[in-house]
Amino acid sequence: MTPSNVNTAVFYSISNCQAGLRGISFGNSLIKQVVDVLGREEPGLKTFVTLSPIPGLCRWMDTQRDAAQPLPDTAADAEALRRVAACYLLQAKAADGQPLDPVARFHLGNGAELHEIHAAADLSSKGQKQSHGAMVNYLYDPANVERNHEAFASKKTIAAARSVKALAVAAKDQK
Repeated sequence: MTPSNVNTAVFYSISNCQAGLRGISFGNSLIKQVVDVLGREEPGLKTFVTLSPIPGLCRWMDTQRDAAQPLPDTAADAEALRRVAACYLLQAKAADGQPLDPVARFHLGNGAELHEIHAAADLSSKGQKQSHGAMVNYLYDPANVERNHEAFASKKTIAAARSVKALAVAAKDQK
């Protein structure tokens, strides 16, 4: 594969690994800067997504079970896991109205769109413990980042692809 026929850049798990950096949001400027530089260096790049963990999914699922909410057996059904993850990412909120998931808060706050959910994407023991192996793509579309950021910051509106919204609707219909 030559750079001329590459159209997608995928960023994997940016994190503040140093305790002293906790709470400092350098990721926002880093992602936007990398998108800008890569877009200029490789004009064929049109899609910029992350492949991100969903660290709070299993914990949230446990609270739903405790609340007598019927949840499908996501361990046996990848599509059911995608539907439950969509509900979590779109609907589970912290007390301040922000998304419950810290990774979702980060990317949505930076203007990304909840783009796609993948089952069996992280087969590590940590991935299984956090999200039954599900991961998510957040799309950084330079044409929409600012608008998405403003809508999220002012109204807590989550930008999401139709396919992800459809997963959440299917999960409600399944109940």
